Amino acid sequence: MKAEERWQARFRAPRVTLPTWARHAPHRAVYRGNASGAWEIYAWDRSSGRTRQVTDRPHGTRYGAIDPTGRWIWWFGDTAGDGYGVWSRQPFHGGPDEPLAVPPGHPCGLALASDGTAAVGRSSRDGFEILLARPGEEPVTLYRHDEYAAVADMSLDGSLIAVNHSEHGDVLHPAVRVVRANGSTVAELNDGQGRGVTGGRFAPVPGDRRLLVLHERRGRREPLVWDPVTGEQREIWLRVRGDISADWYDDGRALLIVHRQRGRTELLRYDLAGGGLTPIESPHGVIEAAAPRPDGTVEYAWSSASHPPVVKSSSGHVVLSPGRTPPPSVPLEDIDVEGPGGRIHALVSRPERVAAPYPTVFLLRGHGGRLAEFGGGPGGQDDDSFKPRVAAWVDSGFAVIQVNHRGSAGYGSAWRDALRGDIGHIELADVAAVRDWAVERGIADPDRLVLAGTAWGGYLTLLALGTQPKAWAAGIAAVPIADHAAAYEEEAECLRAAHRALLGGSPAEVPERYAASSPITYAGMVEAPLLVITGDEDPRCPGRHVDGYVRALTDRGRDVSVYRYAAGPGAPTVEERIRQMTASIDFAVRSLQARG
Repeated sequence: MKAEERWQARFRAPRVTLPTWARHAPHRAVYRGNASGAWEIYAWDRSSGRTRQVTDRPHGTRYGAIDPTGRWIWWFGDTAGDGYGVWSRQPFHGGPDEPLAVPPGHPCGLALASDGTAAVGRSSRDGFEILLARPGEEPVTLYRHDEYAAVADMSLDGSLIAVNHSEHGDVLHPAVRVVRANGSTVAELNDGQGRGVTGGRFAPVPGDRRLLVLHERRGRREPLVWDPVTGEQREIWLRVRGDISADWYDDGRALLIVHRQRGRTELLRYDLAGGGLTPIESPHGVIEAAAPRPDGTVEYAWSSASHPPVVKSSSGHVVLSPGRTPPPSVPLEDIDVEGPGGRIHALVSRPERVAAPYPTVFLLRGHGGRLAEFGGGPGGQDDDSFKPRVAAWVDSGFAVIQVNHRGSAGYGSAWRDALRGDIGHIELADVAAVRDWAVERGIADPDRLVLAGTAWGGYLTLLALGTQPKAWAAGIAAVPIADHAAAYEEEAECLRAAHRALLGGSPAEVPERYAASSPITYAGMVEAPLLVITGDEDPRCPGRHVDGYVRALTDRGRDVSVYRYAAGPGAPTVEERIRQMTASIDFAVRSLQARG
């Protein structure tokens, strides 16, 4: 198989997410899959093995859920892939859609109770709102605020609703409030400045009030169990490094611990009665999602850089096969580099049958952490998961380096929060340290260094080309932020909240910070050729400020190309991703050849 056919086969191979099942009908489940060419919602009757495609929309469907009884499938429908719309529900076995009678907005969480009640979060220019929709009744507002808020979960009986909020003005370190169905407050959990508390799920047992929460009291994310009525808290202390998240076992007597460290994942069972911790066998790599089944087994979606994704069970069998298996890729190498803010963990993928030093792509992360729902931002972690984009570069003869710079999750709260007030420059200082290390070790060819990224990674690419103009031979920026102040004027309200938290205020309050971190400020310094990939309806990358940046370069005679596509914040279709990947590789090859 030729290199191009090989990497395109990875994009075209169908993928599925971990199925989510109904609490009272575990044989009924929903998942997202891209067999149609776009990510859509599917229903799966596990007792019969039958699957059914629930949604079929030009730009795909990003959010779906199933109610605890298994009677209804919920999905969020936006108008043109722009992330602005309403939730609808459909009977599990098919039937007409029933849109929820609420004003359209950007989604901020959905939680479903056993009696059909839905708690819905939405945002608009009017702020953030949590609504309660009971069957046969008009939705009522439970909560409203100008600062970010989202539904975390609702108890199975619908009596308690957990809301993650940032009334204190810091969406990166939220607090949790539990309210009753009439909107009255039961309790609040707020650990103070710089220490976030994020609500997870209520115990999946009728009448159980306990809420699983993630806190940062010891400088990293860890779970605790909280009863908001009595105020009782139980912190789960585990002697492992890295970040920890958790989920309930079906009987509420144990927790599934998901431990993430240095780009890999392991699973453990924590028994609440005695505090025993039991490892759950899983392959070396990354578990994107995991959940316990009622019989006590655990199902998880797993992959590694060299092994394509699969949904497996702790009992050893494959739970759900999406179809044909894509070609494997090369394994990752871990490196550690001393940087200006401490030791930096990075990951290297080397091409086969090519001698070092390699033409090298520094691939900057775009989605992650608490800002993943906003479409991009600092946070998250580059890891050992299977990524067709990385494999495509490797098959084309490039080495790929991914840097877990400051701002990344998984290395403690201080590392993640280090860039606040000076976004962009701190991340790029770490990228520069890894770049210098790779050149000195003979891995990367200093004359053939390409910088590429999407969303926040696209923003960092533009900023690096202006602030480190001699270091890079070419840049590829997909849906980037070019001007933070201009983007703030047009972007969704949740993205505005993230901007205020990262930069310490709005553009009117701290204009100098917005300017200092904006690529357009340094447009006159750009030397390397640039490819900009932008979606027409993408709220992460409002067209006006990107067009202004492109004009600033073309007016100075710089080499800049623009690839436009009609899509919003959801994942592009499979064929659109292949077109963008082809354009990126061709651009990089041409740019390096032009340098001689």
